[in-house]
Amino acid sequence: MTKLPEQPTYFEAQRWASFCLTTANQPADAARFLLLGLTKLDQTQLLVHYREPLPRAIWEKYQASIQRVVAGEPAQYVLGRAPFYGLDLHVDPAVLIPRVETEELVDWILTDYAEPALTVLDIGTGSGAIALALQTARPAWQLTASDISAAALQVAKQNAQELRLPVTFYQSDLFAGLPATSYDVIVSNPPYIATSETAVMDANVLDYEPKQALFADHQGLAIYEQLAQTVATHLAPQGRLYLEFGYQQGPTVKRLFEQALPTAEVTLRQDMSGHDRMLRVALP
Repeated sequence: MTKLPEQPTYFEAQRWASFCLTTANQPADAARFLLLGLTKLDQTQLLVHYREPLPRAIWEKYQASIQRVVAGEPAQYVLGRAPFYGLDLHVDPAVLIPRVETEELVDWILTDYAEPALTVLDIGTGSGAIALALQTARPAWQLTASDISAAALQVAKQNAQELRLPVTFYQSDLFAGLPATSYDVIVSNPPYIATSETAVMDANVLDYEPKQALFADHQGLAIYEQLAQTVATHLAPQGRLYLEFGYQQGPTVKRLFEQALPTAEVTLRQDMSGHDRMLRVALP
């Protein structure tokens, strides 16, 4: 690491951190993300304080946090927070860090539905990101969220409590532990990475994020295969399933649902990068 400033300003502290991260081939934007999180300032407030001395207690925490990111730990886990669809969520290594691509899945659902009352199930909720974003945007909807991981559910429940959102949670392997009910919408961002892909994955993902939420059997397709065979009995008439998947899996996932549900309308959608990333299955 480069020489530490003795009593840096906010600007000098961020510049030091950016240099350390760049030198270590880590994302330089973690410098601002951590400084905002530790100071509890927004972007505008940070600019106002840029030329002022950074309080010593925060400077010490900031140095320690940057050292952890330099060593490869994701900045969101270091801070214990991650943004998603305008929400500030608690995250820890029991859950995946929410990705911006998943915000596009939330957008798709909200664009499709303006109804005042819907029942919605989020399978594999992790931090609760999808369910909590939908509940925030549509307070009248009845949101249920499930996960196979008890540790992940603790994180999701904490986020729901912090945000004061009335999402109902269940520990469940797909539908096994859920009440016998039908939903207007089911959404899932399940594990979809094949174990053969580990060689091309980022080290900080492999080393820190929960493998149960990353990898699936059958070349990453196992959850989609199960959903294709079972989801129709859990959807209401004209119900819809929304899924996220890996950028190379679109045609295969689409074919799975077309074969299992020949009367359904199956639609692929690309993300902002132009990759097939989402799928909607609409029952007749």
